[in-house]
Amino acid sequence: MPVTHRLTAPAPGWTAATDVVVVGSGVAGLTVALNVRKAGLRAMVVTKAVLDEGSTRWAQGGIAAALGEGDTPEQHLDDTLVAGAGLCDEEAVRTLVTEGPDAVRRLIATGALFDRGEDGEILLTREGGHHRRRIAHAGGDATGAEISRALVAAVRTDPGVELIEHALVLDLLTDSEGHASGLTLHVMGEGQRDGVGAVRARAVVLATGGMGQVFSATTNPAVSTGDGVALALRAGAAVTDLEFVQFHPTPLWVGPDAEGQLPLISEAVRGEGAHLVDADGVRFMVGQHELAELAPRDIVAKAITRRMQEQGADHMFLDGRHFGAEMWEHRFPTILATCRAHGIDPVTAPIPIAPAAHYASGGVRTDPRGRTSVPGLYACGEVACTGVHGANRLASNSLLEGLVFAERIAADLADRHAAGELPERTVDVAAARAARPVPLPPSEARAEIQRLMSRGAGVLRSAASMADAAAGLALIAEQAHSHVAEEKPADPRVETWEAANLLLVATALVAAAAQREETRGCHWREDFPERDDAHWRRHLITTLAASGDPVSTPEEQ
Repeated sequence: MPVTHRLTAPAPGWTAATDVVVVGSGVAGLTVALNVRKAGLRAMVVTKAVLDEGSTRWAQGGIAAALGEGDTPEQHLDDTLVAGAGLCDEEAVRTLVTEGPDAVRRLIATGALFDRGEDGEILLTREGGHHRRRIAHAGGDATGAEISRALVAAVRTDPGVELIEHALVLDLLTDSEGHASGLTLHVMGEGQRDGVGAVRARAVVLATGGMGQVFSATTNPAVSTGDGVALALRAGAAVTDLEFVQFHPTPLWVGPDAEGQLPLISEAVRGEGAHLVDADGVRFMVGQHELAELAPRDIVAKAITRRMQEQGADHMFLDGRHFGAEMWEHRFPTILATCRAHGIDPVTAPIPIAPAAHYASGGVRTDPRGRTSVPGLYACGEVACTGVHGANRLASNSLLEGLVFAERIAADLADRHAAGELPERTVDVAAARAARPVPLPPSEARAEIQRLMSRGAGVLRSAASMADAAAGLALIAEQAHSHVAEEKPADPRVETWEAANLLLVATALVAAAAQREETRGCHWREDFPERDDAHWRRHLITTLAASGDPVSTPEEQ
């Protein structure tokens, strides 16, 4: 399948070659790179900032796996299926929970240091939706940072892994058979490789993380602009379930006009016994779910939003004063420091919180080996939709999913290499030139896209709100096209490429969300408040039409 659309960009000014090019340097991307090296394949890791700047390092709570006494993969599977609200792929979940414990042990062997008790056993905590303590953590509340540290150290010492930092991926390259043969990218900086270039490879792995920056308020870092999903759509790949964006219940509320990346108050704080309360100190989750504050995230986020609406408030509170200073300092040192930096001391006062965009449960559609619908293009981590999360991700399954399915991708590449099915590829230059260039919106469109999405497709959605968002997004796209026609196009640069990616994923998300006329998981329609299994217990598959517009089609039941 040839690439059908591409970002407007200069022709590549330099070329590099490798066996497997991995885009992204979180737990998923680095795990792929380290494991394909064991098969004798060369790997190149391309990352947008520096190696440890992605979403993995921000993961506070931990990584879920059935490691504790009395816990089993079957129990982990049950909790995941319940959280996924009827849309999980049960076999994908079974793969996750059965392969997960050994994958975590291999991560430890790589050098990741998890918190342990006096008996040397890994300490485990609970988070929302889990009926057992199965969350392994590091540094109290710095699990992602420790996992990132260990994997980055391993990658940096492997001479067979080439690293390109400060590089924004642009588009996929294919050969004459439509097989991925590399990608184009833009390196920000000066040196041997700067500006737009091309990397030729036998296979391409997307591990670019999420798209949280499509909303005004998010827990995601600034680099999470949906680059992987946008690239996949332009390349002709199918994406699935983009409407299921999880809003974390407890980011720190720092003011009514807060935008960008907000500090996260980990679900583990509730796992250790903190309470959600309103301004009067009333625990409003009691009686709403058997797990109260530890209900799945979609239920807690909805309850917080509903209470805010009822009381005309812009935030609720998380009360952990009963922990005492010693527990805050040893179990949650990062969160304690963050709160104090914002003038809040959780030892003596409740923490103001309000839901914000957190995690994309949907993404580039993959099979159990991480293969997408484009031959030679793989995806893993938050950019992918493996079927594990369904309509709502279970807390702390994200790091595990990245780990397990990255190992599966590496194993598939190793098997293909051994079978002679991974030859060197030649780029089909004619197909690349024939792809339709996507007009670039101006860089300031980013803020407008975020405002439209937060107002129209946030925690609470309706046909009217999403129609307004769709109209606003269409106007931005129309203006970009008209500027090209008037020979006044936006300059191709990082800010305009990111704006184009955000515009595409936002448009695709709204199209899918408007089509799903029900409330399920983290998709909450005020005009369709009930779950509708008869019509909507199925996935929405989105691709790009020849016009460049996203088209969502319900999967056959």
